[in-house]
Amino acid sequence: MESVPESGSESVRGSVRAVLIDIDGVLTVSWQPLPGAVEALREIREAGFGVALVTNTTSRTRASIAGTLREAGFAVEAQDILTAPVATAAYLAEHCPGARCVLLNSGDIREDLDGVALLDRADVDPDDAESVPYVVIVGGAGPEFDYDALNRAFGYLQRGARLVAVHRNLYWRTDAGLQLDSGAFLVGLEQAARTEAEVTGKPSAAFFEAGLARLGVRAGEALMVGDDIESDVLAAQRAGITGVLVKTGKYLPETHRDASGTPDHVIESFADLPGLLRGSTQG
Repeated sequence: MESVPESGSESVRGSVRAVLIDIDGVLTVSWQPLPGAVEALREIREAGFGVALVTNTTSRTRASIAGTLREAGFAVEAQDILTAPVATAAYLAEHCPGARCVLLNSGDIREDLDGVALLDRADVDPDDAESVPYVVIVGGAGPEFDYDALNRAFGYLQRGARLVAVHRNLYWRTDAGLQLDSGAFLVGLEQAARTEAEVTGKPSAAFFEAGLARLGVRAGEALMVGDDIESDVLAAQRAGITGVLVKTGKYLPETHRDASGTPDHVIESFADLPGLLRGSTQG
């Protein structure tokens, strides 16, 4: 079997002051902590590094995520977490404030879509142009992504609605294995409606910039840890952030080998991150 490319060194060089950390597949799988992750996060905080948990998860709000992580042993608060829905709300407030929106998502994330004018299905009359949504928001996939729901979204797009995607993830890992995510459906909507989604979560540069702003550091002072080589690691590197790929979660040797670039560092799991950081200074 062909080996994956070598990358990185045994420690981070230069001055790293903060760490951006994906949650699902890095700290947890199906919200259960991965071996050594709780202890590693504690060690990183005690060493003085700033920490932000950045996630495309759309099944829970920040408060719910923080509560679940605390139950799993992680010392985190809601303000430590930046979710793609929070970034989506900020994007919509800037680019189309007050616009009528419909949400296709598995899970209730309305709390993190503060200020977004979300319509219920009953609010939309297909024969009344004034009630048709201006934006279709696509979040994380689940049972709600059935034919009727996708076809309604397609109809709105045909009538000129903008397509805003919380993320483009094709799949994610659960305790039952890899599961399809909304990126697989998003491609179909884009092709059928002849449009292109505006992405607000990872891998968009704006999402990483929001994480840096929250930590108060420059891109060159930060490190991003993820299990998705394209959306987490290489996207962060394009934003000037040091990228670290972990071989847990959705990591597959073939996606690593066939990726569009090379991670700055590759480690077996998040438990190995403190050792990687020992060669760095916080400045």
